[in-house]
Amino acid sequence: MLDFLRAEGIDESVLEKVEAFRSRYPAPEDQIYRIPKPKFYYYGKDIWLKALTALLSGENLLLVGPKATGKNVLAENLAAVFGRPAWDISFYLNTDAASLIGTDTFKNGEVTLRHGPIFQCAEYGGFGVLDEINMAKNESLAVLHATLDFRRIIDVPGYERISLAPCTRFIATMNYGYAGTREINEALASRFMVINMPLISQESLEKLLKAQYPRLKDKYVQQLAGLFQEIRTKCESAEISTKALDLRGLIAAVSLVENGLSLPQALEMGIINKSFDDYERQLVADIIAARIPELTAGELFQL
Repeated sequence: MLDFLRAEGIDESVLEKVEAFRSRYPAPEDQIYRIPKPKFYYYGKDIWLKALTALLSGENLLLVGPKATGKNVLAENLAAVFGRPAWDISFYLNTDAASLIGTDTFKNGEVTLRHGPIFQCAEYGGFGVLDEINMAKNESLAVLHATLDFRRIIDVPGYERISLAPCTRFIATMNYGYAGTREINEALASRFMVINMPLISQESLEKLLKAQYPRLKDKYVQQLAGLFQEIRTKCESAEISTKALDLRGLIAAVSLVENGLSLPQALEMGIINKSFDDYERQLVADIIAARIPELTAGELFQL
């Protein structure tokens, strides 16, 4: 990961501080399996620099942006760069204080606390990824206030007060476009450094595709990246919804071609069929048909 950041142009003095952090806070042996091994890299020097300096300064991060901006990819990459065990914590209707901190359980003849993901992050100095934090209930958010601010503690009724390990960080993600989301309050927002995630550029998308599929011919790398940007343009002009704007689906479609489908068939599964309205699905199909020829693996990839 550090070699990747050097290739992205991150200043060596920042990378030296990251290496010093890793040396000062080695991951516990029994938690090394939790350190992410990213399949995808996040491309964007400016965002990387902001994120690294915020975490080195002891701050928590809030990544805000629309669909397909790489929020979760960046969060996973950051945990890998700092060599920290990561806990993915999704907020949904039933997420409450007990599921975050822990619940009572009966063990060895006595009642003990079964540690939840927030507790384990505090205990092991992990990176907690708070996914879609603006879907959290008020009860869940109240738990986070003392954890995320200068106090850095978890107070569990009936148990001891827990202080966060000095290398513990929390990285929250937020998307305004999803159903069930809402504004987060000022008290919570003030506990984060906020990064507005930019839309992925054509150049960065080409790098991503080439990194995942080195044998993919350059002209088709450009065509696929251009296709994604055209779909995004249609979404921004409200001609179609964002359902077809699926970067994961685009990348997975290339893998399907490697395993035997033609490229249009793969894009039908990865992008077109993500829309469930017949009219919209036809619009997306027309966009793809205008750009993408009937290609097989032998034509798409270099030998």
